[in-house]
Amino acid sequence: MTDIATNTPEAAAGETPRGRSLWATAWLRLKRNKAAMASLIMLVLFIFAGIFGPMLSPHHYATVYPEYVKVPASLEAYPREDEIVPEAESLVSRARLEAQSVEVEGNTLRVVATSRREIDPRVTRYFDRSNLFSNAQVVETSADGMTATIEAEVSRVRFIFGTDANGRDLFSRILISIRISLMIGALATGVALIIGVIYGATAGFLGGRVDNLMMRVVDILYSLPFTFFAILLVVFFGRNVVLMFVAVGAVEWLDMARIVRGQTISLRRREFVQAAEALGVRSGGILRRHVIPNTLGPVIIYMTLLIPKVILLESFLSFLGLGVQEPLTSLGVLIAEGAKNMRGSPYMLLYPSLALTLLLFALNFLGDGLRDALDPKDR
Repeated sequence: MTDIATNTPEAAAGETPRGRSLWATAWLRLKRNKAAMASLIMLVLFIFAGIFGPMLSPHHYATVYPEYVKVPASLEAYPREDEIVPEAESLVSRARLEAQSVEVEGNTLRVVATSRREIDPRVTRYFDRSNLFSNAQVVETSADGMTATIEAEVSRVRFIFGTDANGRDLFSRILISIRISLMIGALATGVALIIGVIYGATAGFLGGRVDNLMMRVVDILYSLPFTFFAILLVVFFGRNVVLMFVAVGAVEWLDMARIVRGQTISLRRREFVQAAEALGVRSGGILRRHVIPNTLGPVIIYMTLLIPKVILLESFLSFLGLGVQEPLTSLGVLIAEGAKNMRGSPYMLLYPSLALTLLLFALNFLGDGLRDALDPKDR
């Protein structure tokens, strides 16, 4: 009988053929799923946007532009040409001067102003305090000092997503909110995954009185009001975002533990588990190498549901003043603010909602692809 291994390229070269690991097989199957790979690329883009976006954005997420409150999204630079002259005349009036002429040439504003008494050169401060102008200076003064020519640079700024109700760049705030929301989802889901999988797999595999005792502990924790628990954490540890959402994950693991326990009970009497027991493999090794890997499908699906759940939970806590605090923000907070201004400024709701929708779609499609790739029944 001919040995099949002798016909392989490895055997022809005198090398021992190596098998493909389950993780390598899962990766090959995942690459064949176009929707999952597109979602993975989208998720990577979101991660890079959250990490590097706030640093590359032309505006800081906390910078307030009082002259640009709730301005609509536009690729054209602000201020508009018809807004420059009225704003300059208003600033001259505040300085108790009278504007004789106001001209705009490119990015340079030139104002000729007069006064009944000698003009103080410090009047340029009125222009520098405005978001529309910068580097104002008196370039010419009459002999009696009652007429002065002031020049200033027109500060051109762009708000491609518009500004919020406080005059902050919405695009920069969406970028920082993506970072915060992803951090919250990753922290809380990671804690829930580690605790829930280990706890649920242990309870389901050991069974009997140990399982009964462990699950009664879960029932007791279910009865605790989460809001009261969150308030206690804030009282004892302060408004620490990282600590807060580690605590969220420490509560959200309860559902994960029940899911993994149910899967473990169904796997406990399977042939491969009995074979491992017959070979003398310890319980810890069986859990690590046989039980937990076969529960990854349901676990990953629940993770794709848990991340948006945590994001919405964060929005609720922030509404109560217990979550993300200004000037930081998150997608949930931006959506809540946009809903309040939906009639007058619909873009404030549109762009954060679109970002959250794309993020959730990417997580769901990637979760489905990982479930199919890791499902042992389809190998």
